[in-house]
Amino acid sequence: MTRVPTPTHRDSGAIKRAVFKLGTNIVTRDSGELDVDTITDLVGQIAAAHSSGLEVVIASSGAVGAGMDTLIKLSPQSRARLRRRNVTARQAAAAIGQVDVIALYKNLFGALGIDVAQTLLSRSVLNQREGYLNVRGTMETLLEAGIVPIVNENDVVAVEEIVGVTYGDNDRLSAMLANVLDADLLVLLGEMDGLHTADPHNDPNAELIPDVYEITDEIRGFAGGPSDDRGSGGMRSKLEAAEVATLSGVDVVIADGHIERVVERVLDGEKIGTRFHSLVPPAESRKRWLLTGGTEAKGAVTIDDGAVRALTKQGNSLLPVGVTDVEGDFVRGDIISVRTLSGANVAWGISNYSASDTRLVMGQKSGMLSDILDSYFGREIVHRNNMVLGSSDARDSVPNAVAEDKE
Repeated sequence: MTRVPTPTHRDSGAIKRAVFKLGTNIVTRDSGELDVDTITDLVGQIAAAHSSGLEVVIASSGAVGAGMDTLIKLSPQSRARLRRRNVTARQAAAAIGQVDVIALYKNLFGALGIDVAQTLLSRSVLNQREGYLNVRGTMETLLEAGIVPIVNENDVVAVEEIVGVTYGDNDRLSAMLANVLDADLLVLLGEMDGLHTADPHNDPNAELIPDVYEITDEIRGFAGGPSDDRGSGGMRSKLEAAEVATLSGVDVVIADGHIERVVERVLDGEKIGTRFHSLVPPAESRKRWLLTGGTEAKGAVTIDDGAVRALTKQGNSLLPVGVTDVEGDFVRGDIISVRTLSGANVAWGISNYSASDTRLVMGQKSGMLSDILDSYFGREIVHRNNMVLGSSDARDSVPNAVAEDKE
């Protein structure tokens, strides 16, 4: 299930920058109202860490719940819409609640002499290279000034978190932020005390897994969805967040935010919850962006075993001869997923060609591209400089036979 612990690149130095994600079940009560007592306690802990020199970012959920009561009082017909998880009603609730959320953080941190900044993001911004760099620059400036950014998905324009399709309760947004900022640690605080061998809500024999050194298919099999209607995440979205972060060189801790002194204890290295250890050094900037956008790939190509070996064992680019199938309607410059014949994701990369052009040349030798296509952009479907490898499960899933050089 997990490998023997080995020192990671983070073990040799102190944590200098951390992202704390506070989930819906921490920020709000069952009624949807903000849980002022819990938020006050966590803000006090994070502020103490900030004052000791740690650069901190908070990704906070809770805006939808916080705005529901106000919306229903002013518009009674919205109650039925919210019960149906009507997207526009929930967006309106988020717009109302976000004011209360940021006001609470501003007051709590302000009382401790710390300024905060509201930052609303959508994944489409981070998926664009220019947007990625703009967010990075803005956040770096805030952190250098000693300001604590309070981040949330911009629910008015991005519906993925609301409908629970992509990020799930800001989990993956926080992982993307940790990636963007080259953080040392991502802490996901909710009501779950970590990853278990089964869903502890349903199986009393479920055991907590304290350390994960590699996210394998077995580990993924332990994850489930949300256990109630308040949060849109669940362990599955947290595991996806952990995978994005650890591939970027960021350690991740999933812990119960109600545990006494949880922030201080996690930062001190105490074994609380589940810690996902990154065994890779931080990727260089371009590949960090690819990892961030990879979870939002616009399409996919399936490649044969020889191509998998060429990518993972030899560090080669993806050539059209190894492509067996094309999925989606991506255009040149989009990030795409590269999959094995069994469907495992082996890499993400920037496509040199559109989906329609890739279909025309798949299985062909590179020397034929200029004859087949109206516009020629090089011999590779994805150049190795524009590619980042995924999990080792996919890399190890192909036979060990030496690949025949079909080019």
